[in-house]
Amino acid sequence: MFIGEYIHSLDQKGRVAIPAKCRPQLATGCVITRGLDGCLFIYSEEEWSKVAKKLSQLPISQADARAFARLMLAGAMQIDIDKQGRIVVPAYLREYAGLKGNVVITGLANRLEIWEEIAWKNYKNSFEKDSTDIAEHLGDLGI
Repeated sequence: MFIGEYIHSLDQKGRVAIPAKCRPQLATGCVITRGLDGCLFIYSEEEWSKVAKKLSQLPISQADARAFARLMLAGAMQIDIDKQGRIVVPAYLREYAGLKGNVVITGLANRLEIWEEIAWKNYKNSFEKDSTDIAEHLGDLGI
């Protein structure tokens, strides 16, 4: 399970270190893709297979389903972690998420997210202010 929040630097070649605690789960390869809210998602190969299967079962007759599947699947790329524990974030994904300089890698159980540092701070500040309201809404889901 991925948890935590880590700040790392993106180098000029688009490489970023994956937090050491997260590397074993991604050792056999991983998939990076466009995420939601302006970040990137990283899944283990095993978890990505589950996500891709669900996406492939969305009804192609619904425009929203097609758009979401395209966002996730067409933007996806298989990547490996190098000997220094880094991945190369493809240029089109760096552009999508506005990545440069420092990035924040967050663990969200079945995936990692990569955020541009300021975008993460702004997003985090907005949901922290609304955390009580969010928790009340999630109570209806049994959380």
